[in-house]
Amino acid sequence: MPRYTLRQLECFVSVAEHGSITAAANALHLSASAVAGAVNELERVFGAQLTVRRKAHGVAMTPSGSYVLDRARGILHAAEDLSLHAADAGGELRGTLMLGCYLTLAPTVLARLIDEYSRRYPLVELDFFDGSQHDVQERLLTGRIDLAVAYDMSLPAGLERLPLYDATPSLVLDAAHPLASRESIALAELGDEPMILLDVNPSRENTMMMFSTAGISPRIRFRTTDYEVTRSLVARGMGYAVLVQQPASSQSYEGRELVVRPISPAIRRINVSLVWPAPVQPSRCARAMVDLARELYAEGAPAS
Repeated sequence: MPRYTLRQLECFVSVAEHGSITAAANALHLSASAVAGAVNELERVFGAQLTVRRKAHGVAMTPSGSYVLDRARGILHAAEDLSLHAADAGGELRGTLMLGCYLTLAPTVLARLIDEYSRRYPLVELDFFDGSQHDVQERLLTGRIDLAVAYDMSLPAGLERLPLYDATPSLVLDAAHPLASRESIALAELGDEPMILLDVNPSRENTMMMFSTAGISPRIRFRTTDYEVTRSLVARGMGYAVLVQQPASSQSYEGRELVVRPISPAIRRINVSLVWPAPVQPSRCARAMVDLARELYAEGAPAS
């Protein structure tokens, strides 16, 4: 039998996430001495130093502490899941689920998943967070979200993934652009033209890598972190853009016409995946979302 308790694991995880004994104690509504004692007891039981505590500099994890932290989160997650479902095992799914999504994927992939999930499992308290891929990853690895939809680019190690579909970067131009009638366009043909850069990773990273591979330095006129602002600037003829996700409408937010053209030669496709931390056993609610995503994207390409 384990010689540690769930409360001790909870204190340890809280210290890691808040960076200090005092902040963890405030979050858990416990005394600082109780939290410190719980961490001390875990270190005694495991026979390893899990934390480095420095006055005025908070608490840092040792390599052993980081190893225990990942698994402690999984144990606490499983314990919460057991508590939620023990009373109504076999009954209708209930509990909580927090889904994360890279912001440009949210209007299509996220909306589709949460709509269908809510229809099937109305008793689950479902919520979501959409933001930069960095913010989504950080929340995923710290246990603040259960699953995330992201581009399978520059993702940290230790993630399980379910590939959903492949997406291809395309050029977006205003309808009056001289190249708008072309079936495909080479990046070199736009080398001297102004570019509107969606300046959010991994979009920025992928776009700049494409131009670097082609031996071209794009002439960036404006940088924006908003997808629709990017399209609106392009629709007004201020420059072209490279975007992966394309809405069903060919118009900008203002109703101005846009055209989308393939890049020639063909650009490497980017995988969109549902991801979650490998050390954490997904809850029943999270597993239901994984199964739903597998069903909805069985054919690969997204559908409306």
